[in-house]
Amino acid sequence: MSNWLTREEKTNDLDNNLRSSTGEDAQPTEGEHEVWNQVNSVLQDSESILTGLQAYKGAGQEIRDAIQNPNDMSLQERAWNSVCPLVIKLKKFYSFSLRLEDALKSLLESLTCPPLTPTQHLEREQALAKQFAEILHFTLRFDELKVCYTQINTPALPHCELTEDCLDVLMQMRIPAIQNDFSYYRRTISRNRINNMNLDIENEVNNEMANRMSLFYAEATPMLKTLSTATTNFVTENKTLPLENTTDCLSTMASVCKVMLETPEYSSRFSSEDTLLFCMRVMVGVIILYDHVHPNGAFTKSSKIDMKGCIKVLKDQPADNVEGLLNALKFTTKHLNDESTPKNIRTMLQ
Repeated sequence: MSNWLTREEKTNDLDNNLRSSTGEDAQPTEGEHEVWNQVNSVLQDSESILTGLQAYKGAGQEIRDAIQNPNDMSLQERAWNSVCPLVIKLKKFYSFSLRLEDALKSLLESLTCPPLTPTQHLEREQALAKQFAEILHFTLRFDELKVCYTQINTPALPHCELTEDCLDVLMQMRIPAIQNDFSYYRRTISRNRINNMNLDIENEVNNEMANRMSLFYAEATPMLKTLSTATTNFVTENKTLPLENTTDCLSTMASVCKVMLETPEYSSRFSSEDTLLFCMRVMVGVIILYDHVHPNGAFTKSSKIDMKGCIKVLKDQPADNVEGLLNALKFTTKHLNDESTPKNIRTMLQ
């Protein structure tokens, strides 16, 4: 893949890929239209999802009043009436993650299928590559809104995926109202079920749906978890597809983003800071996916991703822009703390 990025005669192809990754000049060809339309129908709703999450206020005061005054039925009713529409909104976010998962799988199928190589796919199907990038951009934005990473001094952690124990120590919720509201909803539903009371909202969010939503929101970065799982399942389910088709697609996108960020010729074309952030989020997103699906991960010396270069590119940006992205590499990857990870890479992310 590095030859594709460095050979002089491929400059124009690289330039085309760079433009497609930042959202320019990437119209679907006839062969891309079916998948493009499917994914576009999902991406069209992404901004409203982010706006809804950003505006999420929660029913904390109403819930506290109801808990402190258990015999005041008017306060119980007020809390319940406040929580129910919020739970419907939380279901909307969760349901969107399922649509996003299906969209990602369709893109992976298109961008990794033989006989074309991943590089050829990315060069010829730039509209789909752009949509893949947009999904990653949305995912990082969603999770940045939900989580506020807290940098604290901790001993080296054993390699692990995001577990609740790790997250309790390393992160704190930016929007704790989400879990508070949902916990109150589930407690109330359970209590009413014991009292043989049926509530209309259970037609919208029944016990099975509530369990799935609870697992989703227990993750500090639920959208990244969704995409990581979806990519891993894609590889597992497509046993006849060489693993390299998927990992090379991801590593190529990471390399393209790194070149865009570190090369003044390309970065000077960015029209705004938003474009810069877009590129950084996409780079971090594909690194995380690669680390989850490659048996040896993204950090080993044999990795096709230049992790040292990618981390350096991030650290060259203003700290406020990259703190969450650097912490995503620390806490949502799978192999960072493996023995095979070079010490200098771990040091760079401390």
